[in-house]
Amino acid sequence: MKPRLSHLLSVLVLPTAIPIAAQAAGQYPEKPVRIVVGFTAGGPADIIARVMAQKLGESLGQSFIVENVPGAGGNIAAARVAKASPDGYTLHVISTGFIINPSLYVRDVGYDPLRDFEPIAMLAASPNIVSVNTQMKVDSAKGLIDLIKAHPTQYSYAHPGIGSTPHLNGELFKLTYKLDGLTTVPFNGTPQLLASAVSGDTPIVFTSLPSALPFIRDGKLKPVMVLSKERSEILPNVPGTIESGTPGLEGDTVSGILAPAGTPRPIIDRLNAAIRKAAAMPEVKTQLLNVGFSVAPSSPEEFRTRIKGEIDRWQHVIRNANIRIE
Repeated sequence: MKPRLSHLLSVLVLPTAIPIAAQAAGQYPEKPVRIVVGFTAGGPADIIARVMAQKLGESLGQSFIVENVPGAGGNIAAARVAKASPDGYTLHVISTGFIINPSLYVRDVGYDPLRDFEPIAMLAASPNIVSVNTQMKVDSAKGLIDLIKAHPTQYSYAHPGIGSTPHLNGELFKLTYKLDGLTTVPFNGTPQLLASAVSGDTPIVFTSLPSALPFIRDGKLKPVMVLSKERSEILPNVPGTIESGTPGLEGDTVSGILAPAGTPRPIIDRLNAAIRKAAAMPEVKTQLLNVGFSVAPSSPEEFRTRIKGEIDRWQHVIRNANIRIE
């Protein structure tokens, strides 16, 4: 009799649970929503979060408040959000480091990107870029590869930090074209990195497009290729990887928004619809282009697939280039 009683109870309870969840989502949000960003104010992730917070507030009728929790490459913020109540009132705007860090750090970073979060939507993306000192007689990716192969220990490339996507892109470049003699030079800050490239101390630089953009526009750095399949609308005169004959070298900074695992799907869908509405607004597109990002809204499923793909891809590079952070 016990199995029959259990089945009867499940039949009686289940029909009421779905309308309650749907009703809660229909009323959501009933109080201010916190959006946690793992970096200081003023950076790209913070700017994207604040643009979206304003539009979500206008669309959903409640305040969306950005909270900056910097530290450990975003790990502190992610670990905190992973433990938050899955009620839709704590969200997390992430950058690509969120996806990569669990594979990169020797220690436990306190979260799993897939297990501990519900993807809501991608927000924006910006490709990495390869640039060189203006005195280098290189105008293409092929020319750069040929030059390094002709002088295998003469050149070095700079990047903004161990485990950053520009660093991983640089290591993928070395692995793909067997450029073992190309020296890797990490920097702890983008200003120092770009100053070194401009001076010629580290004449090749892998960095994010937003970081390099002012120097390229001022003629202080020469762009070689954007690390996206096609040309970027942000820098339309620079070829992408397919045009450059280097398919497979793509790498970018992805921005997206997630909620703690277990957040009801109707709330996820309500937020996703509001984000897509915001992403279609010309002023949002302009605001993000001004910081070097293109809007790239997605469904929750598309964002989960993207996260898994990024994990698999960069794990391969991290393992083969033997990159680890203690």
